[in-house]
Amino acid sequence: MSANTPTVSKSANVLPPPTERYSVVRWLHKNLFSTWYNTLLTIIMLALAGLIVRNVLEWALTQARWDVITVNMRLFMVGQYPVNELWRIWACVVLLAFLIGMSWGIWGRMQRGGAIAFGALPFLLAIVTSDDASRVALIATGIAGVIGYALSWRWGGILQRASIVGWILYFPILFILVNGIGGGDSPLPPVPTNLWGGLLLTLLLTVVGIVFSFPIGVLLALGRQSKLPVISWLCVGYIELIRGVPFISVLFMAQLMLPLFLPGVTIDRVVRAMAGVVVFSAAYLAENVRGGLQSIPRGQYEAAYALGLSSWKMTLLIILPQALRAVIPILVGQFIALFKDTSLVVIVGLLDLMGIARTVLAQPDFLGLQAEVYTFIALVYGVFCYLMSAFSQRLEAKLHIGR
Repeated sequence: MSANTPTVSKSANVLPPPTERYSVVRWLHKNLFSTWYNTLLTIIMLALAGLIVRNVLEWALTQARWDVITVNMRLFMVGQYPVNELWRIWACVVLLAFLIGMSWGIWGRMQRGGAIAFGALPFLLAIVTSDDASRVALIATGIAGVIGYALSWRWGGILQRASIVGWILYFPILFILVNGIGGGDSPLPPVPTNLWGGLLLTLLLTVVGIVFSFPIGVLLALGRQSKLPVISWLCVGYIELIRGVPFISVLFMAQLMLPLFLPGVTIDRVVRAMAGVVVFSAAYLAENVRGGLQSIPRGQYEAAYALGLSSWKMTLLIILPQALRAVIPILVGQFIALFKDTSLVVIVGLLDLMGIARTVLAQPDFLGLQAEVYTFIALVYGVFCYLMSAFSQRLEAKLHIGR
């Protein structure tokens, strides 16, 4: 090669991968009508789907009695919570909307479509509701979400730490507002837990189960891998014992045996149910975390020891963050299962969302309306489960899990 011959870089010879563009017709042909049996299967499935959708819409629009939901909406949401104290629940909802809006603006700026949809939801509900007090509260909820999103969009870097602190403080504030504090003449008089019910009780059981079972499960997972035989055996015994019995038996044990372990102490039924939920969830969560710990390569431990880190610093700063990152999908799946398993507390006499549904169906005016009630219940569960799943997928994409 002569000196005057220009050199060609390797990058110039590398061609981009071929891309194939499809029109709508071509995509349909490739995916749905490529062969005669695919065409037949597509036609059959479209006809079946059309028949199902038509029948469902006909029932929902012309036959279903949705007044069973509108009349008992407050009962579905908060149970028998006193009407004159409902401002506490709305205060918690407004504060939650503000935190969600602020957090969405800080960590989810690329998801503007979702932010607009969720921000518009309170205003849409305010239009369709017939109660003036609920309409005002829903408008305040929407405004709080918009304010939180706008503030975080303008000062996201400054408010990031404030958002984390807000989420940490939210749950104690929630419990104080819902439960009350002081005596009967205080600004926040106590509300007996036997008046808690509906979606309020379901969410409280879920939140308490997640918040308290997570650190316990992590400690159990670490204890099971401990080199001290006593700690390891105790953790293994706890995990295998709890995982070997059904959830309902744990709830019954919490209701009947917990007062025996604490003689002279009056323990509320809701607190006993929360204890059962935490005990059961922690055992399963421990196994999920242990799977993440076992996925960490041995080289990570050796690198930590080479840097002179102690065992606690190695676990907290290097091993545990990687293990939790690896098991985010299964952890969220566990939380979703916990949210649905709270419906079993109706067996021990608590009126959660499913318990309220049974109470509504016992009303003389709404006998035989199981389809309408359980469709509404399924929609509520589906919305919350979808939100948790969508958050998990967003977190996985941000952390590049699987790459």
